[in-house]
Amino acid sequence: MTRGRARCGRLVIGALLAALFGVLAAAPAQAAGYRYWSFWDRDGAKWAYASQGPSTAHPDDGAVQGFRFSVSEDSKDAAKPRGAADFDAICAKTPAKDDRKRIALVVDFGTPGDAPDGESPPKPRTACAQVADDATSADALAAVAKPLRYDSNALLCAIADYPKSGCGEQVAGNGQSEKAEKKPTAGESSESGEEKGDSGGPSVGLIAGVAAIALLGGAAVWQARRRRG
Repeated sequence: MTRGRARCGRLVIGALLAALFGVLAAAPAQAAGYRYWSFWDRDGAKWAYASQGPSTAHPDDGAVQGFRFSVSEDSKDAAKPRGAADFDAICAKTPAKDDRKRIALVVDFGTPGDAPDGESPPKPRTACAQVADDATSADALAAVAKPLRYDSNALLCAIADYPKSGCGEQVAGNGQSEKAEKKPTAGESSESGEEKGDSGGPSVGLIAGVAAIALLGGAAVWQARRRRG
């Protein structure tokens, strides 16, 4: 009798584990992030994610700013521009002029892994933009890296015609683009799950499935104890 109960208990546990794996396998894959151009300010020897977009930022003469194309979830994991970012080196051949300011720009087109299907990123580049004193960062970028492309919400989509298509699209874990509920804005953090359209946590179905399995397991243990009693 005891052996029969033990065998029955093993069968119940096996069935519960199989059900658990089934629930986990059915859980939807989480999105990896967004593919977009992020915007950066040089703060001393470090890059800092810009607090506003390039169309509203008015950098001072001598500023160093960067743009990086990559796939990232939010500002916390966004890839920084690579390469040298020294104003004196970038603007060495651009003499100062009255009523004009010089902005050193670092443009990093990212890695092949971040590139949309069928495209290859150009090599990173630097440029010294000499623009009017009241010019924005977008004006400075347009002076040295045309053609630029924006979407209807003024999101920067392409620099120097890269990429040729797409704009802030959501990218799944398999690298395929998905339709995004809300696109990120360069210079603004999209850290909350509500903004990304994905909480990043377990799905409601997964939680419910695990809870149901836990209840079944508890019932099986109680029944076995009751029979032994």
